[in-house]
Amino acid sequence: MRNSIQRTWIGRRAPNFNAPAVHPDGTVMERFTLSKLQGNYVALFFWPLDHTFVCPTEILAFDHRLRDFNDRNCKVVGVSIDSVYSHKHWRDTPVDQGGIGPVGFTMVSDVSGTIADRFGVRSIDGPALRATFLLDRDLVCRHMLVNDLTLGRNIDETLRTLDAIEHVDVFGEVCPANWRDGQAALQPTAEATASWLRRNGSEL
Repeated sequence: MRNSIQRTWIGRRAPNFNAPAVHPDGTVMERFTLSKLQGNYVALFFWPLDHTFVCPTEILAFDHRLRDFNDRNCKVVGVSIDSVYSHKHWRDTPVDQGGIGPVGFTMVSDVSGTIADRFGVRSIDGPALRATFLLDRDLVCRHMLVNDLTLGRNIDETLRTLDAIEHVDVFGEVCPANWRDGQAALQPTAEATASWLRRNGSEL
């Protein structure tokens, strides 16, 4: 079954799912539905397991930047194979006691691993890999990044990529390497690329 799953979702509408989750206010929802977020950008990220080592550093990094995601009309949703009770216990435990505190994004429970399987990011050992998907307002996947279990993500890079996606959507330009919001992008033509490289190529 797992070998037959679609392995890349770039350019495709993300697979919908319904699953239990812990709401940002700490309440448990029996049914969280991804498709209900249509109309927003979505940063959907997977982590392996609650109460582990690299995972809380990433979760807190996302949480500390929630205002930045909100300013970009982007909803943050996290997924792991833990139960909603594990999620709730972890977020109800203060950071200085080994928890993550009351993080402000939805934590989805994927106990069966079905969601990770559908996105093609389940590890050989069972938990999800450290995967991030950026979905546009139509829930089409525009970016994905997958790390193994040992490598934490750079959430500022996720925000930079989100800015690039929004710039493309608004202006119809394409974004060169290392582009940041406010910098020059370019039209998708050979002439525009040559002009951009003459002006900026030495800074790459």
